[in-house]
Amino acid sequence: TLGNRNNKKQGRGYSFLHHAIDDHSRLAYSEILADERKETAAAFWQRARTFFAAAGIVVTGVMTDNGSCYRSGLFKESLGKHVTHRFTRPYRPQTNGKVERFNRTLAEEWAYADTYGTDEARAATYGAWLHHYNHHRPHTGIGGLTPSERVHNLTGNYN
Repeated sequence: TLGNRNNKKQGRGYSFLHHAIDDHSRLAYSEILADERKETAAAFWQRARTFFAAAGIVVTGVMTDNGSCYRSGLFKESLGKHVTHRFTRPYRPQTNGKVERFNRTLAEEWAYADTYGTDEARAATYGAWLHHYNHHRPHTGIGGLTPSERVHNLTGNYN
């Protein structure tokens, strides 16, 4: 979540980051959205599933926190019958360590790495940063590869 939670003026100054990260490759799909409603989370998941399918990744399981949007019937329906849904343990962020590490990286390298005049100015740079993260930034947790190198065949990696 980015912005000032105390700003109640029609939601201005407050953005929600939704992430989906492949456990094996660390390939990340992420969007900055206006809220954490069940409809938003379910629609985000549909776009994330399409993103991963385009990369040749078949999603068999999803782990989320215990937010009400993820416990909703609509989100469960959006997962489909063949995707196992697991929840993190409450108050144990290490259960979802890859997403927590992604949050730390994006805070250090994107959200607070520069001074932005507005939330819109910061958001305008997010797509480029996410592309860098997935295609150009080596990750120590996957042997110095980029996520796109780790995903079989995404960048011509046939090993």
